[in-house]
Amino acid sequence: MKNLLKRITIDTEVCHGKPTIRGLRYPVEMILELLGAGMSHSEILEDYEDLEHEDILAVLQYASKLSQVKSIYKVDVA
Repeated sequence: MKNLLKRITIDTEVCHGKPTIRGLRYPVEMILELLGAGMSHSEILEDYEDLEHEDILAVLQYASKLSQVKSIYKVDVA
């Protein structure tokens, strides 16, 4: 798993510092949106030929790590 997470990079010069895949201009959030819209791994790989299957797995693992919080509190906005 740690090796897959190395595929996620953050560079202030690429995509405004958003997490991307291997420094390419594919933000993690874009791949998550494609998956959430119902695209399969193979469809994404077909549309974005410089991506690899492990890149998509890395995106999913990265998102999983981000969601691992101990608790969430509701914030009241005045």
